[in-house]
Amino acid sequence: MPHHLNRRALLAGVCGGVLGGFALAAQEAPVLPPLGMELSDELMAQGAALLKKYPSIDVHAHPGLTFIRGEDELAPSLAPFLARGSFENQAVADMKAGGLTAASFAAVSDIRVLSIDETGAIVAARAFEHGEAWADYRNQISNLQLLVDQGVIAPVLDPSDIIKAHASGEVGGIFTSEGGDFLEGRLERLQMAYDDGIRIITIVHYHIGDIGDIQTAPPRYNGLTAFGEDVVREMNRIGIIIDLAHATYEVVKKATEITTKPVILSHSNLLSETVQHPRLISKDHARLIAGTGGVIGAWPAGIGISDFAGYIEQILRLVDVVGVDHVSIGTDMDANYKPVFYNYRQLPQVPAALMASGMHEQEIAKILGGNFMRVFEAVTA
Repeated sequence: MPHHLNRRALLAGVCGGVLGGFALAAQEAPVLPPLGMELSDELMAQGAALLKKYPSIDVHAHPGLTFIRGEDELAPSLAPFLARGSFENQAVADMKAGGLTAASFAAVSDIRVLSIDETGAIVAARAFEHGEAWADYRNQISNLQLLVDQGVIAPVLDPSDIIKAHASGEVGGIFTSEGGDFLEGRLERLQMAYDDGIRIITIVHYHIGDIGDIQTAPPRYNGLTAFGEDVVREMNRIGIIIDLAHATYEVVKKATEITTKPVILSHSNLLSETVQHPRLISKDHARLIAGTGGVIGAWPAGIGISDFAGYIEQILRLVDVVGVDHVSIGTDMDANYKPVFYNYRQLPQVPAALMASGMHEQEIAKILGGNFMRVFEAVTA
């Protein structure tokens, strides 16, 4: 089945600026991207109907910027985030309006040491002080737990909670840590994180810790460290989903050799001849994830694409390379770079556009949430 839309060619070249996050979220009045395609009222209605019929899951997001709540010592370059503040209630209202069942609510483990350098890239500007990463994790997880206590989101601890959220119309929150810095070399903290409700950990982010190398900095370890290998095994044992976004090919290769459970790569797209960027992945990189039975979250960042149609093209490219069983949606919502999918109220456009491409209902249901549900069930079994 052809997976190509009749639309103008993808924007050639590499979009400059921040390496995958935070830029648009800090702007007061972002310039909204064009749709880049036509979707009829009938297609939109069919898309909305699919979202009512099947669970939909955003496998990586920061809805409402919870990770900045209570932060008071961020780098000056991140000050706009503090000025804007968090807005979880609005984000959840948007999710309900768009028909989203559940999303990752991701803490950012290294936010206190991050900065934006003179080139616009996100970097770790300093080392952590002793105990700082753990203390900040405790603050961020407390803020996430407060969203549950206040009834803003329903907790997602296993796949059945997603089914319940879909049936009730509530928004399910999958607690996530983007980065394993909070472990500080202590493997036992993985069990503590699980007990806190964490179900996904992106093992590396922008700070190079003691787990492994990152895509956006020169390699320090040439892959996964011995501690990183233990982290993979322990996450398998406990039942936490391993997210390999931000990790180098060498880290992913080793982690996928070790893991006994499916893994995810929550937000990225494929490299191409015209679009090269450190946060994108090769076909071989993608196939390593699929080889575990895992999924890749198609990422609507403005890197090589300039409109929503470009995002759909990226989803279809992934399907062509790894198969429809290994693709999901990973928006990085509210902390993405030049997003072409910028509000959950747009969500019916995704199934509508996939139908327009010739994709069948069951295939679309897999991408919307079914594939992640399969991974979640395998990891928590």
